[in-house]
Amino acid sequence: MRRRAAALAVPFSVVLLASSACGAIPEKYQVPAFMRMDEEETDSRLPTVEGKPGEEPKVAFPDIAPPGEQISGVVRPGDDEEIIRADDTLLVDIVDYQWTGKGKSEKTNSTYETDTPFLLQLNQVNEELSGALVNQAVGAQVAFVLPGPDPAQAEAQGMEPQEGDTVSVVEVRDRFGKGDTVQGKQQTDGGDGLPTAADAGSAAPEIEIPKDTDPPKKLEKVDLIEGGGPETEKEQQLVVQYTGVRWEDGEMFDSSWKQGGTPFTFPLGQGQVIEGWDKGLEGVKVGSRVMLVIPEDQAYGKEAEENGQPAGTLVFVVDVLGAVNPPPPPEEEGDGKDSGDKESKDSEDKDAEGGEG
Repeated sequence: MRRRAAALAVPFSVVLLASSACGAIPEKYQVPAFMRMDEEETDSRLPTVEGKPGEEPKVAFPDIAPPGEQISGVVRPGDDEEIIRADDTLLVDIVDYQWTGKGKSEKTNSTYETDTPFLLQLNQVNEELSGALVNQAVGAQVAFVLPGPDPAQAEAQGMEPQEGDTVSVVEVRDRFGKGDTVQGKQQTDGGDGLPTAADAGSAAPEIEIPKDTDPPKKLEKVDLIEGGGPETEKEQQLVVQYTGVRWEDGEMFDSSWKQGGTPFTFPLGQGQVIEGWDKGLEGVKVGSRVMLVIPEDQAYGKEAEENGQPAGTLVFVVDVLGAVNPPPPPEEEGDGKDSGDKESKDSEDKDAEGGEG
């Protein structure tokens, strides 16, 4: 269904981001021991947090020097009935700090401020990091303290030496687990010249292709269940369950339900999936189940079979479980435009005065 894997590019603690992308803690952040806290005990060296769920917490650091070793612990337990599992995809908010000395810290990033929570796939995160989140209730806040690289090592790698430790406070807002589907009763199964897909509950829908009927020449979309959430937008990261069949023979060629039911995530409108998905899933309300009938030119094209992909018109049933706003673009160091304008103006002034240049 997808053309290529989506890359992670979101504001996040550097180590957690690297771990979620490659499954290993970067060498420059490795330390001899990783301290895990017992459920009934929290390391006194961790910061404390105050505030309401869903709002940026007030983080207070103990009046000690940064510990210089990797530790983590729950700083506020969750109060939701949903329990985090090791194969979940989590929706999390993160606030990052640089802890530089006794009671001294500087905030470096906050997804609360940008309203861009992060989708964290736990099965892509090193167990040493994900273990602090697993078996906690949704709503929990977990603090991670990560030491900076050794100064000599940083210099050898051309990096600026880092003062103190990096701290990330992660709040779990929601979870998407294996077998999750949208709620609600189907208003229609489709039909009227298009395929049908009866509600199969938590199982993969069985798509029936109408007999002796030519496929439509344009993209068709049918809302089987209309969700009550906001409409999806381009660049958002979507969380979906899906199943797909070929119009020609009705044979299923791909399905998240048949792959253990793990939800699939992708950025909408970025060419990471076939065109029929990018167009057909834009403007869909979160919580909806949608049937898409996608013509060949918006699927894998005429050379699909040669490339080992399903050919012809394709039919998908997609459950839209969630949609997450994209991160803001990274800030550039300094203001190049203003600086360039000023330098140009200074040069022009010198020329007018007979100076060099």
